[in-house]
Amino acid sequence: MSGGQRSSVWTIVVAAGAGTRFGAPKQFLDLVGTRVVDRSIATAARHSDGVVVVTPAEPGPGIMPIEPPNGVVFREVVGAESRASSVRHGLAAVPDDVDIVLVHDAARPLATDAIYIRVIDAVTAGADAVTPAVPIVDTLRRRGGGTVDRSEVVAVQTPQGFAASALRAAHATGGDPTDDVTVVEDNGGTVVVVDGDRRNIKLTTPLDLDIAALFVERDRLEHDHLERDA
Repeated sequence: MSGGQRSSVWTIVVAAGAGTRFGAPKQFLDLVGTRVVDRSIATAARHSDGVVVVTPAEPGPGIMPIEPPNGVVFREVVGAESRASSVRHGLAAVPDDVDIVLVHDAARPLATDAIYIRVIDAVTAGADAVTPAVPIVDTLRRRGGGTVDRSEVVAVQTPQGFAASALRAAHATGGDPTDDVTVVEDNGGTVVVVDGDRRNIKLTTPLDLDIAALFVERDRLEHDHLERDA
């Protein structure tokens, strides 16, 4: 990432979950005519030189294969039982000379181009790890009593971005956290937080899929309106 050359960027799209809380492998469900995982891959491909998709060992009957996106190198690997192990499987498929690695949950199909750009720019500027995040708007209460000062916490999203060397070194130590900036932070790396987007929701329950569909339909209507006025 020096000498004025453009940094090489690869994205790992983690799509290996079983969807236990959702009740089905949500990443393979339809979202207004396009599968959730395919939406996530398409956005990642617009900002990457290569995309690695980590899929379940047994995706289930009737699951159509993933179509490689145009214009980027595409690799598909099988995941593992834990998210961290699945990321490590994906990382092993990323070429050694890549500068920046992004890790994105397939279950966030509404991540915007703007988020990708902010994350990549922050890594290019020197951060070891970058996460988009949004402020907490609810009051948070501890089960044992008392509230949490919400000004001190944020809700993290993906894609998260990394200097490739920092991510590889951190994952080489093992561990099983729920996100990758924690892996890098625990290994002594610097973490930068950039603005996320409240529409960049994670599909955890069927209600989340309904909400995502409303966002997609609204964006489509706005686009059609702009096209008519152009």
